[in-house]
Amino acid sequence: MNKILLVEDDYHLGQILKDQLEMNGYEVSLLRFPKKTVENLQESKFDLVILDKLLNGIDGTHICAEIRNTELISNTPILMMSGFDGARKICTDAGADNFIAKPFEVDSFLNSIKATIDKTRNFQD
Repeated sequence: MNKILLVEDDYHLGQILKDQLEMNGYEVSLLRFPKKTVENLQESKFDLVILDKLLNGIDGTHICAEIRNTELISNTPILMMSGFDGARKICTDAGADNFIAKPFEVDSFLNSIKATIDKTRNFQD
C-alpha cells in the first residue's frame, strides 16, 4: 500500500481528499501544519507528498524546494496542486514531479497520483 503525506490546511478539502484516497487503497497522513512537512518526512517514509501551492502562511513551492534540498528526503515524489494561472511552471521549477490544476475531477487526481508514484519508482529502479 502506498503511503501519502497530504499537506492541506483547508480542513474540509483535506478531509475530502483523504477520504477519497483511502477509498482508493492509499494510506494517508493528513498534515494541516505545512511548516512541519520536512519534519514529518524525516520521521516516516512516504511514497508521495501531495502539496498545495497556497497554504496558510507559506507558499507550497518553498516547502517543495526545502524537501529537494534536504538530503535524506530529497527524492520523495511531490505532486503539487493549485488553481492559479501559471502555477504549473512555478511548481515544477520548485521541484515538483507532477502538477494538477484545481479544480480537478477525482479520476484525474487519482491518475496524477499513480503516474507520479510510477514515474518516480521507475526512475529509481
